[in-house]
Amino acid sequence: MTISPIFRPDCGNCFALCCTALGFARSADFAIDKAAAAPCPNMAGDFSCTIHDRLRPRGFSGCTVFDCFGAGQVVSQQIFRGVSWTDDPSARTSMFAVFKVVRQLHEMLWYLEDVPQRTYDPERADVALQLSRTILAITGGDPAAVVRADVERLHGEVRRLLLEVSEEVRGSYGAEGSRTYDGGLRPGADLAGAELARRRLCGADLRGAVLIAADLRASDLAAVDLLGADLRGARLENADVSLSLYLTQQQLNAAEGNGATLIPARLERPGHWG
Repeated sequence: MTISPIFRPDCGNCFALCCTALGFARSADFAIDKAAAAPCPNMAGDFSCTIHDRLRPRGFSGCTVFDCFGAGQVVSQQIFRGVSWTDDPSARTSMFAVFKVVRQLHEMLWYLEDVPQRTYDPERADVALQLSRTILAITGGDPAAVVRADVERLHGEVRRLLLEVSEEVRGSYGAEGSRTYDGGLRPGADLAGAELARRRLCGADLRGAVLIAADLRASDLAAVDLLGADLRGARLENADVSLSLYLTQQQLNAAEGNGATLIPARLERPGHWG
């Protein structure tokens, strides 16, 4: 299965919403402070980035990691019908607010799209389909309807389904991964810098775990639940994450890998990997 075009960012059809609506603080990922709703100083008048080809050496690696799940072009071209916030300044506040909501909705759609391919339960696949239809109906509405959406409720329903599917899939592997590391592979675990290279971690539940700079080289992460896991700087060279659960492009972009890293078919190999 390949990624649906709706989830792939199309910056050429977006009004630089990630560079304007969102804020960030000076850190290892961003060279400057930028307030939310303020245009990035590196943004050109046509919404392109003036340092796009050198973001990492200029201290903006966070920009290369971020993924809007295709929300930018949907907000720009569909919901606001191709009229930018510069052409219609009165739409600025609304457009930025809608972008933040649609980005969350598209992330949920991303996870839901994978459910029918994972579950053996047709009822769970049907629930995923119904939730996807509900979310798509919201993104097809007007700006006011999008902002009024009960995102918290949808998050809860999607999360429950994803956990059910995770338990089902990991159970088929016997959750053997949880017994291969003395530090404990569990949801929310602090595994920053952990030595997990050349291990069979299949079926481990690392949902929300901190895996910053963890060494996962040449390890097998089949059916490992990575929902919300922090993979910044995680070493994935020669690892197999092709069957990992809920791995996103943003997580992959934040990690380090190489040409031998096996990744899901719906994701792209990050440009900064060796």
